[in-house]
Amino acid sequence: MAAKIFVFGSINGQLRSAFGKLSALHAKNVFSFAVVTGNLFSEAQDDDQLVDLLSGRIEIPCPTYFLVGTIQLPARVVERIEKDEEIAPNLHYLGKRSVTKTSEGVRIVALGGVLDLNIVAGLSKEQHEPLHTEGDAKALRGANNADILLTTMWPTDVWRNSSKAKDLQIGPESAPSSQTIAELCEALKPRYHFAMSPSDFAFEREPFFPDAADDDKDKGIALTRFISLAPWANTAKAKSMYAFTVNREAVITPPVGSTLTPFHKPALKKRTAEQAEFSRFSDGQRTHDHDHRRRKHQRRERSPPPGPDRCFFCLSNPNLPTHMVCSVGEEAYLATAKGPLPAADTFAKQGLNMPGHFIITPLVHSASLSAAAIKAEDGTSPEDAAQKTFREMERFRGALQHMVAGVSQGRLGGVTWEINRARNIHVHWQFMPAPAEMVGSGLVEAGFRVLAEDLKLGKFVDKEFGTADEMPGDYFRVWIWAKGEDGKGEDGKGVGKCLVLRFDEGVRFDLQYPRKVMAKLLGLEQRMVWQDVVQSEEDEAADVVAFRAAFKPWDFTLEG
Repeated sequence: MAAKIFVFGSINGQLRSAFGKLSALHAKNVFSFAVVTGNLFSEAQDDDQLVDLLSGRIEIPCPTYFLVGTIQLPARVVERIEKDEEIAPNLHYLGKRSVTKTSEGVRIVALGGVLDLNIVAGLSKEQHEPLHTEGDAKALRGANNADILLTTMWPTDVWRNSSKAKDLQIGPESAPSSQTIAELCEALKPRYHFAMSPSDFAFEREPFFPDAADDDKDKGIALTRFISLAPWANTAKAKSMYAFTVNREAVITPPVGSTLTPFHKPALKKRTAEQAEFSRFSDGQRTHDHDHRRRKHQRRERSPPPGPDRCFFCLSNPNLPTHMVCSVGEEAYLATAKGPLPAADTFAKQGLNMPGHFIITPLVHSASLSAAAIKAEDGTSPEDAAQKTFREMERFRGALQHMVAGVSQGRLGGVTWEINRARNIHVHWQFMPAPAEMVGSGLVEAGFRVLAEDLKLGKFVDKEFGTADEMPGDYFRVWIWAKGEDGKGEDGKGVGKCLVLRFDEGVRFDLQYPRKVMAKLLGLEQRMVWQDVVQSEEDEAADVVAFRAAFKPWDFTLEG
């Protein structure tokens, strides 16, 4: 069932009249939920109305979400937020910086408050203050997509390419705007972006779409509608309410009047390696050199790979989401995957209370594990450095395998894969659990072999090798392992297999291939696209806490 949504502009403390109107409209339309943009309360808040709201005497007929705007929330509201208490029946605070998925599956990304230029780095701490930092906006880019983006400030340049803006004389002076909000909107490509109007006017921009070169034509066009509603009951009688239904059908042809994104910068059209490579810890890696173009065109368009300070796998990157890092060794580290294929409850029956999808990454910034690619330090030879890194990554893999086997009493095994390419930015392995009976029956191995043939990727060989030097060129490698009776191996020793598939530059290797295999085996096709299942930062952090508790007996980094 499609979600029908109602949106208010700033209510500014006029709680009785606004929610009375919502009740009347809800009786006729039955909204899934409502959203308040801007300020729900006012600086000179009517105390009687606030008391009635907090006591439940003002009816809110459907779930209603709000965020902090440009003024401080009332002290009594902040007190309930800090105590994690209900503010009022059906009234929900989104927080200043949040990612929320409603019961209807609508994904809301929210960033409240105005930009605080006095804070040059980091995230703001107080979730109810009407200020945010550039770090807050940048952190939300990790949400990757949104049905609804809610911000207090406008995105800079949203008025560009708009005839409506020209007619209404909308421009830089119309509302406080932010370049980081523009970058957030451009990154998330929300279906709807609602922001706050600072005075008695409304602006509903023509729909806009990204540069066609960056769009996945098979999935349609990422169309965004930017809407800034006037305050409730404004004297100019400007539009202060909006209702719509979320439509998830692919948009193939832009509607009449739509425009190219106002954030399009012709001089920056060439994609950078950072933009083309996938988001930090995601397993949706994308190629940055456009395989479908001619080699000559590739050489002209390709940007230099990012260094460690900009690489999404390097701990030296200041934008690293450290809340996803689980364990750090001397040569490698372990982190949870963004947009994990398994859900938190996928393996609940086997005793695992987390997705269990992890990334094993060498600390050294290297395209592969070969001695030729690794720059050794402290006088260590490249060969020794490569071997040390490989051995510790193997140690993490073995520890993960035994952890999932231990907590599941042998009912879970593990699958680990590596895509080794000369043009990688930072080599890494991915690990996730698999039912031991699937491993023991050969079903997992068959899944990888069959899909490789269907995609014409080549044929696997059974081969175990210590570093990439023993298998020159590009390859895909997968380890399949299970322990005990379900895995049909001797209890305590387990059964394992390493398969390798060689490919050359002429093969367009599908970087989603291993995820597709596991999604089909586990019946998780609806989670095939990692961007569709990205968790909130709170859920990601909670998974790390759960993992560390379960992994502690096997975490060799805690030794000594």
